[in-house]
Amino acid sequence: MTIETKKRYGFSTRAIRSGEEIDFREGATGDVIVPIHLATTFAREKVNIPTAGYEYTRLLNPTRKALETKLAALENAKYGLTFSSGLAAETTILLSLLKSGDHIVAFDDLYGGTKRLFNQIFGEYNISVTYVDATDVSRLEEVIQTHTKLIWIESPSNPLLKICDIRAIATVAHENNLLLVVDNTFLSPYFQKPLDLGADIVIHSSTKYIGGHSDVLGGAVLLNDDANYERIQSLQIAVGAVLSPFDSYLTLRGVKTLALRMEQHQKNALEVANYLSKHPKVSKVIYPGLDNHPQHKLANEQSSGHGGVFSFELKGTVADAENFLENLKLFVLAESLGGVESLIELPAVMTHASVEKEDREKVGITDTLIRVSVGIEDIKDLIQDIEQALGSLK
Repeated sequence: MTIETKKRYGFSTRAIRSGEEIDFREGATGDVIVPIHLATTFAREKVNIPTAGYEYTRLLNPTRKALETKLAALENAKYGLTFSSGLAAETTILLSLLKSGDHIVAFDDLYGGTKRLFNQIFGEYNISVTYVDATDVSRLEEVIQTHTKLIWIESPSNPLLKICDIRAIATVAHENNLLLVVDNTFLSPYFQKPLDLGADIVIHSSTKYIGGHSDVLGGAVLLNDDANYERIQSLQIAVGAVLSPFDSYLTLRGVKTLALRMEQHQKNALEVANYLSKHPKVSKVIYPGLDNHPQHKLANEQSSGHGGVFSFELKGTVADAENFLENLKLFVLAESLGGVESLIELPAVMTHASVEKEDREKVGITDTLIRVSVGIEDIKDLIQDIEQALGSLK
């Protein structure tokens, strides 16, 4: 399968084969998968001609290149770049595309680490951010300033699972000569392709669904624009925020089953969400796959599925929420999401603890809001575990 013919293949075929074309040239070994190229430097016969374009692993590595090619094929992107973490990817985007005095318009519901990066790190360099409820496109327009350079959203958002109209926001961004960055971590390219909806840059924490097994840290940036790609890649090389060959291999291995995993994550999440929505100790379940989600129709229009993450509010106090979580036997009380195992956490105390309490409550992150990443275990076991933990509450 060559680069030129990839687009005519289905998602799972691309997830397995893209970037890993078998080499039958004389002297090649015909590896079915790309080997882990651990070399940090590459020898050359001619002083001014790098062998096959490889010089030094920070600049380019065959295993990392295979992963970048694969992820680009899955997101319908021209270019793919992989990083040592999702936050490394975000930092490189900001450093390469912004300068002191620039302004960002961002969704008010974002991963806590992203807000910390915006507020505590880039704020020191005179890059300002205005947070707004991006589910209302008119509010975005109202806060755009003369020095605004980009719009940054998650859809679905973390942890409130709000859905943005990506196509409408892309229109606003481009009418104002702005870039639209979309974090697609929660749905993965299997369920959503923001570039096809008009986004300029897509980012992933590949630690999550793309890797899929809670064993490899990474980030990814996908885009089509030549100039922005060159700027981001150049800075990535300069600061060294690259994914290692071994981590590239693990991510390559994980992404091959992305389609199978995402289908099962979604199936299990819908059943658990439905169960909790009927439980007397639960006040609210937030999952775009439920008919009562305020953006359920929009979610169906721009995405082909709803993923395996949802949040719910437990009736009672933060102590009740902590007791519930600590009584679970099968769900793992841990940060992160997207692994084959079911994970659960309390954002106010864990993933979003770095966000000020006033700011958390302003956007709707209460002390009893619980975020669930439903794995691919047997559904009856997952529901039984939740049932016994809820039953332990007074």
